[in-house]
Amino acid sequence: YHGLFNHGATCYLNSVLQVLFMTEEFREAVISMSSSSKEYIDHHLKKLFKELLQRTANTKNILKALEVNYVTEQQDAAEYFEKILRKTSENAAKIFRGRLSHKITCLKCQTPTDSEGPFWLLPLELEDSPDGNYSVENGIKMFFTSTIFDGDNQLYCEICDDKVDATRKYVITHHPDVLLLMLKRFDFSYQFMSYIKINCKADIPHTIEIPENQMYELYAVVEHFGDLRGGHYDAVIKSKDEGDEWFVFNDSSVTQVKLIKAFYCQKIMINIQVVKKYIISSSRSIGAYLLFYRRKGEN
Repeated sequence: YHGLFNHGATCYLNSVLQVLFMTEEFREAVISMSSSSKEYIDHHLKKLFKELLQRTANTKNILKALEVNYVTEQQDAAEYFEKILRKTSENAAKIFRGRLSHKITCLKCQTPTDSEGPFWLLPLELEDSPDGNYSVENGIKMFFTSTIFDGDNQLYCEICDDKVDATRKYVITHHPDVLLLMLKRFDFSYQFMSYIKINCKADIPHTIEIPENQMYELYAVVEHFGDLRGGHYDAVIKSKDEGDEWFVFNDSSVTQVKLIKAFYCQKIMINIQVVKKYIISSSRSIGAYLLFYRRKGEN
């Protein structure tokens, strides 16, 4: 595999572009597209992906299409992942698009209101578990557990014409082929009255179950190391083409993750537990930010 040139501080873009490239169904949808419509950036992605198959690639055209004017400023990888998908044709972007419903029920009159819309990712609040590490599995359970709004957090009910106790529950009405989970490491602190980065370790499961009995399998992780306004992104991705082996994509450098071996990024060690042949069963990471899961049974 080949890497991407860093034009200053564009590792945030390189990391998500490598995930998109290594998502075979997305790559094939982009490369097979015959139209060069300027409405979408598929033709830029197509050229980039073909170049990546042969050599270290340049992202100048993608940067221009995304209107990145200052390449020395660090940006948010999740934000630019969404920007790319919004500028990509429906046939390719639909792989990552799901639909989410959230139902709010007034506990006074029992009237439910239901709204539904598309989503690219599910944000998970980072909270320490009893052993001091964040559990992604618990985070998913919390996301789909009903939330009660009472006291100062009461919601307004049009039927009751008053603030009332209410519940809210999220339900996925369309499960995407690839589910993206975002660990909310960048959050606003009322103590410091500014955004901070949360550096807790996260336990990442190899497989997860989403309500409605949908199973997903991990195949890529975008990591961030460093502080809020700087630091560095890389991507750790499993390759179907190479017998399900894992690779670290760090800008122009691509290295394979060996069996039962710790790998280093920005001088921070991440221990990976591996079973069978290069299959991650679980991992604990201080840098994991975006987790990509492929729906099991999907090609």
